[in-house]
Amino acid sequence: MGFARKEYEFLSEIGLSSRNLGCYVDGTWKANGPVVISLNPANNQAIAEVVEGSVEDYEEGMRACSEAAKTWMQVPSPKRGDIVRQIGDALRTKLQQLGRLVSLEMGKILPEGIGEVQEIIDMCDFSVGLSRQLNGSVIPSERPNHAMLEMWNPLGVVGVITAFNFPCAVLGWNACIALVCGNCVVWKGAPTTPLITIAMTRLVAGVLEKNNLPPAIFTSFCGGADIGQAIAKDTRISLVSFTGSSKVGQMVQQTVNQRFGKCLLELSGNNAIIVMDDADIQLAVRSVLFAAVGTAGQRCTTCRRLLLHESIYQIALDQLLDVYKQVKIGNPLEKGTLLGPLHTSESRKSFEKGIEIIKSQACKILIGGSVIESEGNFVQPTIVEISPNADVVKEELFAPVLYVMKFQTLQEAVEINNSVPQGLSSSIFTRKPEIIFKWIGPLGSDCGIVNVNIPTNGAEIGGAFGGEKATGGGREAGSDSWKQYMRRSTCTINYGNELPLAQGINFG
Repeated sequence: MGFARKEYEFLSEIGLSSRNLGCYVDGTWKANGPVVISLNPANNQAIAEVVEGSVEDYEEGMRACSEAAKTWMQVPSPKRGDIVRQIGDALRTKLQQLGRLVSLEMGKILPEGIGEVQEIIDMCDFSVGLSRQLNGSVIPSERPNHAMLEMWNPLGVVGVITAFNFPCAVLGWNACIALVCGNCVVWKGAPTTPLITIAMTRLVAGVLEKNNLPPAIFTSFCGGADIGQAIAKDTRISLVSFTGSSKVGQMVQQTVNQRFGKCLLELSGNNAIIVMDDADIQLAVRSVLFAAVGTAGQRCTTCRRLLLHESIYQIALDQLLDVYKQVKIGNPLEKGTLLGPLHTSESRKSFEKGIEIIKSQACKILIGGSVIESEGNFVQPTIVEISPNADVVKEELFAPVLYVMKFQTLQEAVEINNSVPQGLSSSIFTRKPEIIFKWIGPLGSDCGIVNVNIPTNGAEIGGAFGGEKATGGGREAGSDSWKQYMRRSTCTINYGNELPLAQGINFG
């Protein structure tokens, strides 16, 4: 087992061992499901064993979580914010170890792994301030001696189902805000990153224990589809936040809608960068490299389509091909690596299948296009010259494959950008104000994230994160995303002795 390896010794510093119980239920670690092995995607060797949860474990955890919600929602929101502050402080003490674990188990390079944990710390800081700003409105009433106002109250329990590509950051987007809003959290982490789920839970549980709070305020499960289905069906869970594919997300939404629950979806992306004829080409090339190659093309915000104005097409493409040739591929924990492995061997097979489809559609592979023979799940970063009308362009291939195409006018580029089913992120490179404001306006990009002169990925937590169309329409993290985690009541108070009716109605 992996713990015999010296480079895995740090895992004991974050509460992990060679065999781990995968459910945190009412303050107790337990699990009665199957045993799975967490694999290192760089070599497909075992890191540690995890016992997954059963449906019975889930039911026990939900009973305790529902009971804890009655206590937690009555704690003043600034006090809840202080608990989240302490979670952020605890994360700071283990930033390096947790970041290293993300890199080890997921496969992203170490700077990205550390950055992912830092993102949760940033979310904690943001949520602490938010805990004193969950403000409602006071609304003028048309009736004399009446007051009208809005009250925001907790939902109760929020379910969070996260994906492998951001195995803990997406939890942070949801849980930090859900907690300060007065909700308990039930988390099902990705089946292939169970060690991250356990390590994060241990940290949060330690803060709750230190403050003598009900441990079931934060409940977590390592498990498969049966746990996810239980969350989607459970009427005790008012809001389900799901991150994953559009196909599975649609099924989750249908299940939650059948019980009139709330659903927050963060699904597939098929993101484009447009480079206009006046763009800073070097800036654009650097941005495309990070957007297309970062996280081995496994971000929902990864740039998958590059639209180059015909007048600068060859110049920009030649520069991009040059930097692609310099990308260091290898162990994500080693300094200087820019491209780590795909997350699983199945991901590598999907890449191979995708390349076969690309070749069948008369596309030209300019660089890459092959797997790298090794123990791990490494593939070559790939650039494909293609028509924007090719069927394969409409689909999300979760790998470092970039489709490049020409355009002549801004209108044509916007139409290509908007032509895919997904609507997550987009960016344009230009210096012209008239283009910038058309791009961000009503006839511009139809995405939830509309950037200028920066990559499609690497969003800050201060803005609302999410997309339109097949991306699901959900919004997480900053801005006013917190409103999705609370229920709004409009309250009208009569403090007089008469009963005037709205709209001037006289009833008897």
